[in-house]
Amino acid sequence: MSQTKTAQAPDMGLFWGCFIALIATGFGFIARVLTSNEWGADFNLSQTQVGEINGVGLWPFAISIVLFSLIIDRIGYKAAMWFGLACHIISTIIIFFADGYGMMYAGTFILALGSGTVEAYINPVVATMFNENKPKWLNILHAGWPGGMILGGLIVILLLPGLEWRYKIAVVLIPAVIYAIMLAGKRFPVQERVAMGVSYKEMLGEVGAIGAAIIGYMVFAEIGRLIGFDLGGIVGALLAGIIFFVYTKSLGQPLYIFLLLLMMILATTELGVDSWIPPLMEGPMEPIFGSNAGGWVLLYTSLIMVILRFYAGSILKLVGSPLRLLAISALLAAIGLALLSKSAGIGILVAATIYGFGKTFFWPTTLGVVSEQFPRGGAMTLNAIAGMGMLAVGTFGAPILGYLQDSAIASELQEKDPRLVDTYVIDDQKSIIGKYKSLNAEKVAAAPAADQEIIAEAQGLSQKNALSSAATLPIIMLVCYIGLILYFRSKGGYKPVDGASSGH
Repeated sequence: MSQTKTAQAPDMGLFWGCFIALIATGFGFIARVLTSNEWGADFNLSQTQVGEINGVGLWPFAISIVLFSLIIDRIGYKAAMWFGLACHIISTIIIFFADGYGMMYAGTFILALGSGTVEAYINPVVATMFNENKPKWLNILHAGWPGGMILGGLIVILLLPGLEWRYKIAVVLIPAVIYAIMLAGKRFPVQERVAMGVSYKEMLGEVGAIGAAIIGYMVFAEIGRLIGFDLGGIVGALLAGIIFFVYTKSLGQPLYIFLLLLMMILATTELGVDSWIPPLMEGPMEPIFGSNAGGWVLLYTSLIMVILRFYAGSILKLVGSPLRLLAISALLAAIGLALLSKSAGIGILVAATIYGFGKTFFWPTTLGVVSEQFPRGGAMTLNAIAGMGMLAVGTFGAPILGYLQDSAIASELQEKDPRLVDTYVIDDQKSIIGKYKSLNAEKVAAAPAADQEIIAEAQGLSQKNALSSAATLPIIMLVCYIGLILYFRSKGGYKPVDGASSGH
């Protein structure tokens, strides 16, 4: 099938500049996650509050990626690049001088805006540069995310072990300066959708009113929670849906809407669990890896991702289609998470390996599928999918894993010794999930050794329960991917859409 060709050979310097920009987002993520126990203890935060800050490191990504997708063809990719760089610098300053939950939340929010802006331009740039092999090159591009986690994690663990957590988080400035230098003089390509002559209205029509309503709900539900407006999500959904329908007269492509919803589960399976891997693995893996055991496990799974993503082209040829690759990945992720919830010692490493293989291709292969099936959607369809993933894991995914732990700890202590609940548990904490009970970190730190031992045991059980619950998510994904494979088989098999000759 013919494809719209780029006017010139791909600029590999531009590609690697985009790659380093994504490395910077990985730096920001891993540095914050590896230090969560430190800043959480410094500010006496509950596990749910830590989860909320981990979450706000993700969901504002969607605000910037969606907003820039609406205007990026008009303001240019380079303007988006400079905005993302400014966010990386400003967020680092705020977090460095943070004095509690509020400043940590604000700084992490701005960091996520910068990360979203980075993806708002790198995804369409690479999809345009390599428009005849999008899944392969988007997978290679997104090796930058785990690559950034590995490099940033090694710097934090090996080079800065004795420094305060504030300095560790500031390492994001290293790749930020490098990508700014690499991209400052580059000429960015015209986006594929623009080159095909597809109008702005047609692009938005691919997402349609239903897609816009879903994204609007997710964005404004969290904003409403922050300002105390419980109906924010509903109002946001109605406004976004009505505006899109009035302008585009389209409800959206059904397949795209299905992938949009599926991305919510996918992102929680990958990034939601990743946010909690270090604290969840810290105790069980310490006999093998020593201090920072959880961090080493996360870096290990990230190394698996880097290697496999660079070989995505060969793997895609082997399995036959990106949907088959996603189905296999979902099965492996489910097995890996189930084993993580039950394993001990070296068995955890085996389970983490299986989970690492499973999560590797989720994100970039989904972007590849969307780019191949909806080329007329341009930057909007491609980046809205990524934005939905970050929204889902940021607003629900990361916090709910913390919520499950807090709730399970309280229940375990109630069974073991109700006195411990009265002494160490705080009632009626609030989150987007609902009210919950959490441990008082200050009281636990000052508790007698016997009480601390019981509490630690309850925490260990709650962590395993959280992973066991997370294992149901990739099972749902597997069923969905099998359904998609059968759907495309009924249409003659999976193949890319020629956007130049198809208006859907």
